[in-house]
Amino acid sequence: MRSTKIVTSFIQDKQKILILKRSKNVKTMKGLWAGISGIIEKNENPLSRAKIEIYEETGISEDKIRLVKNADVLKINSPQYENHEWEIFPFLFEAKKPEIKLNWENSEYAWITIDELKNYETVPSLEKVLLNLL
Repeated sequence: MRSTKIVTSFIQDKQKILILKRSKNVKTMKGLWAGISGIIEKNENPLSRAKIEIYEETGISEDKIRLVKNADVLKINSPQYENHEWEIFPFLFEAKKPEIKLNWENSEYAWITIDELKNYETVPSLEKVLLNLL
């Protein structure tokens, strides 16, 4: 089975979690809500990749976030590709009233409570990834 390593990060501000809506310009999962995600390149450190993705996708710099928790890697079968799984490296960061500046990968953002996540059409297993961090 083929595997792709991915970081998925969430930013928390008080009791709210930031989620992003994937734009129509990305290759996969268009229009679905997600955490801040990206593919881990070669032997790249997952935490470093998470911080890079946060800056690229939200404009929040490393000095404005604090790592709260990381969870064990989750292996999830890809709904798009046969014989393919995602190895997801989950991270939860905290930021105080961050200013969000989306790049082309996402079209909207929302600050939600965990209970509100069910009201959004998300990428596969997003709730499972998030709950492993809370």
